[in-house]
Amino acid sequence: MRRDDMAMAGAGAGAGHRRGSDTKAQIRKVAIELFTEQGYEATSLREIAERLGITKAALYYHFSSKEDIVRSLFTDHLDALDSLVAWAREQPPGPDLRTRAVDRMVDMVTGSGMSVMRFALANQRVVRDLHPGRENAFERLTELFEIVAGPDASVEEQLRLRAALLSVNTVLLAAQGLKVSDERVAAVARDIAHQLVPPVAGDASAESRS
Repeated sequence: MRRDDMAMAGAGAGAGHRRGSDTKAQIRKVAIELFTEQGYEATSLREIAERLGITKAALYYHFSSKEDIVRSLFTDHLDALDSLVAWAREQPPGPDLRTRAVDRMVDMVTGSGMSVMRFALANQRVVRDLHPGRENAFERLTELFEIVAGPDASVEEQLRLRAALLSVNTVLLAAQGLKVSDERVAAVARDIAHQLVPPVAGDASAESRS
């Protein structure tokens, strides 16, 4: 039995569950790399399993198909948006919330977003066919805009906030084809977003990121 199969067999226990979660994340990471390098249609589950060094049966334990892997990427994105909205709802309103929300958006999108963006650009038809809940993503963003801006925000403040939050994806898209590290792209995305919504004076968490 291979190492990953042994981890899979113990997935019901706490440690096994953590290993299973790690394996699932690794499967997604490797799948995105292969889908981007050689195309979605040209990549098989067997190739994904071989690059990971696991059996095909172990891969099937986590994902039943390539379509399942792709859908999970976008489901995770919607879940992350849900978490961001829930976090914002619990925070006291004010200008500092706007800068902290921008930082969290940058962290969320640039974490794995650059590899997903490269995959999406290389496999646009697949994304169009398999992306679940695109309308729901816009609804989540609209709710986030309203919560973070607050009821008394001026039109300029609302537009600056919306532009800042949306600019992160725009920077990732604009960076495609440039010979620059993902870390550098993330830093520029944060800087551009903060130019639209500057950190509040005395906000140490935002200033430490700049």
